[in-house]
Amino acid sequence: MSEGLVRSIRGMSDLLPPESGVFAFIESEMRRVFALYGFREIRTPILEETTLFARAVGEETDIVGKEMYTFTDRDGTSLTLRPEGTASAVRAYIEHGMDRNDPVARWFYTGPMFRHERPQKGRFRQFHQIGAEVFGLQDPHIDAELIHMLASFIRELGVEGVSLRLNSLGCDKCRPAFREALNIFLKRVEDSLCDDCRKRMTLNPLRVLDCKKEKCISVTMDAPSATDHLCDECSSHFKGVTHVLSAFGVDWEADKRMVRGLDYYSRTTFELLATAPGAEVGSQNAIAGGGRYDNLVEMLGGRPTPAVGFAIGMERLAMLLGGKAGLNDRPVKIFVMSAGSGTLSLAANLVSGLRKLNIATEFDGSERGFKAKFKRADKSGAGFAVVIGENEMEKSVCVVKSMSEIPLADGKKQIEVPLSGAAEVILKMLSERGNQ
Repeated sequence: MSEGLVRSIRGMSDLLPPESGVFAFIESEMRRVFALYGFREIRTPILEETTLFARAVGEETDIVGKEMYTFTDRDGTSLTLRPEGTASAVRAYIEHGMDRNDPVARWFYTGPMFRHERPQKGRFRQFHQIGAEVFGLQDPHIDAELIHMLASFIRELGVEGVSLRLNSLGCDKCRPAFREALNIFLKRVEDSLCDDCRKRMTLNPLRVLDCKKEKCISVTMDAPSATDHLCDECSSHFKGVTHVLSAFGVDWEADKRMVRGLDYYSRTTFELLATAPGAEVGSQNAIAGGGRYDNLVEMLGGRPTPAVGFAIGMERLAMLLGGKAGLNDRPVKIFVMSAGSGTLSLAANLVSGLRKLNIATEFDGSERGFKAKFKRADKSGAGFAVVIGENEMEKSVCVVKSMSEIPLADGKKQIEVPLSGAAEVILKMLSERGNQ
């Protein structure tokens, strides 16, 4: 007796064509653009010791306190599915001696992350991120170059209607004065804050500014700004970032409320928001964000090392792309079909020749009838169908048929092509069609 269908876990979805093609397109452009800036790819485990995220992300954050997927391994070790990528990158940087031997590193990565949140539009329990990290460089031009790379990547994807928001959280020298001013302000509005924010006031008052509840946003609208309390060094750094961004031609807006959702940020913080009408990617409309985290390497046991990075939400980015990248998921150009075993060798030889010419080809050499094969050819999205039946075998030809209203090279919808050199002839037809 059947026990019923086993379904995917809530908030963890399958990624099927054509959506998977959009993800492949994003990843392909990521590798191309990031390589232009000297970044190299790393791959870290999905599972890490829970201590890593507790120390890096922050015990007081919602991520660590409410959202992590954590379990005890057979040896008693507490393990966690990674909720973000920076902590793993820092752990790898320290573990492999980069902080001692070659402190400057430009890394990028992509993969699934996990947070036990309430599933909603643009927010899932398994989601995918693209991340980039720069270690060992403190100059403000690195912050600006990293942001420029992010902006260039988004532009190359064809995404429009985005806005860059920028802030500075200061450093260990100037943040205490900001925290004190913020605490004084928050005590005046404490009764109007949500229960979580009243707890955050004690543990980490900056977290109150990150609350997404409308009432908390409203009552803290006039809260003190970190940028009003910056020391001379942090102020100079922030001005340097904005100066280089201007040199790169990157537009930005100041956002004094931006503290991001992670405790390790210092100085520069930034977000990229979808602002075009109808560009809905979820409740917050943030598609990317990041900042500087100069203390994190040392916090996790490494040598003092400046660092800056960002993360991009791939699901949200895919929503903005919509169908723009859809053609990247329809790679089949040619659908070859034969009449079965008698013509199989000829058809297989042609298919091999087409693929050697980098022409995406689907092949059906089964005993099914041609009517069923043409239905499959139509569903495949192929531009041409190539038929090799008994008659074609006797004449040493194949029949090439257009699967759209666009005619072939001589204006006909269907022509015969000699099997000898057929792959090259079909390649020429595809090239000519590309110019129509």
